[in-house]
Amino acid sequence: MTAPIRPNPPEGARASVAIPVPWAGPGFAEFVAIVALMMAVTAISIDNLLPAFPAIQARFAVGDANHLQLLVYVYMIGFGVAQIVYGPVSDALGRRPVLLAGLAIYAAGTVLAMVAPSFGWLLAARIIQGVGAASGRVLSTAIVRDRFAGREMASVMSLIMMVFLIVPMIAPAVGGMMLALGSWVWVFVSMLVLAAICTLWFTWRMPETLHPDYRRPLSLGATAQAVLTTLRCRVAVGYATALGLLTGCIMGYVGSSQQIFDTGLYHLGTLFPLAFGAVAGAMGAATLVNARVVRLLGMRPLSHAGLSAFVVVGLAQVGVGLAYGGHPPLALFLGVLAVNQFLISFAMPNFNALALEPLGAIAGTASSFLGFYTTILGALCGFLIGQAFDGTVLPIGVGYATLGALALLVVAWTEHGRLFRGGVSG
Repeated sequence: MTAPIRPNPPEGARASVAIPVPWAGPGFAEFVAIVALMMAVTAISIDNLLPAFPAIQARFAVGDANHLQLLVYVYMIGFGVAQIVYGPVSDALGRRPVLLAGLAIYAAGTVLAMVAPSFGWLLAARIIQGVGAASGRVLSTAIVRDRFAGREMASVMSLIMMVFLIVPMIAPAVGGMMLALGSWVWVFVSMLVLAAICTLWFTWRMPETLHPDYRRPLSLGATAQAVLTTLRCRVAVGYATALGLLTGCIMGYVGSSQQIFDTGLYHLGTLFPLAFGAVAGAMGAATLVNARVVRLLGMRPLSHAGLSAFVVVGLAQVGVGLAYGGHPPLALFLGVLAVNQFLISFAMPNFNALALEPLGAIAGTASSFLGFYTTILGALCGFLIGQAFDGTVLPIGVGYATLGALALLVVAWTEHGRLFRGGVSG
């Protein structure tokens, strides 16, 4: 890929202010792969730990199985809060040094988890892991925004999200294989290996993507100005809120999945990774389709249609749960859930791109703040769904239908009630 970096100028500035910088980095496919791996570190750090919940419960004598969900949610809290730091720092210092520092923090948290003497220590280590992994979430989005815009950006983000979503298909299986080596500690070893691969590949192949003219001073005032600019952008706030609500659906499912498929409801045992992977596969397939179709239809029409259908299927999911007293046949439950995961994948990547589209001049800080907001909102909503687990699938269905309906209302507010209409770029 030899095209120059094409950053969007700050609001009110002429397009000719920033001189394009020739691109000396990897080709398109490798670029997508590297950025996807940055995000995959986050995904595998959640999902490959799920099969280890019973072993961890036994090791630390955790009385309530619902408390094991904290291993997911405290990670997401650390992951969410830290995002607000990485963006402004990367806007001042560049993307490369900040990402590498974040990966070092992640590695430190992983090592602490491996030697945890108590459940509280393990939770603290998971927070540190989340703080480090946040760098990949913020900077992957900022790096894409540094190089692409409009439907092209949405297509790239969809390809990255496809790889990111394929990881959960294999993550529990990887966790299961690590457990077979004799201990839940080996699950964290796999996380450490992935982080090392990401560090080496990024260091070797990815140049700095932040345009020199767009470096911002590292100061509270500059950061506050960028945050205010973000908050004043109706499109950014609206789509970020909708994305956070849909993230809550995913987090509620992830937090409850081990209990639903393994110990609390369907008792699949070693087949749990297969059920989990089947649902994740639906998301990966939809994201690949989105990457191809979004260039033709635009982000808004496609994501609005996907969200609307998601709400309808969410209501059907509740109906199926009620019809079978909260315990529908496994094949039926998996089928309805996979359809909803398929549909949600037409909304989430596009919502992320739409939220950042007007904020190219402050991509790092905007990605940081919006990532913080959507992650915390998603983690809290997911925590409520997960803690409501009562041995049935009803909390998941009600959560999907409720959060999906709220997200649709927020999108309608964002677009002044004009849904399904594409703009110049979206």
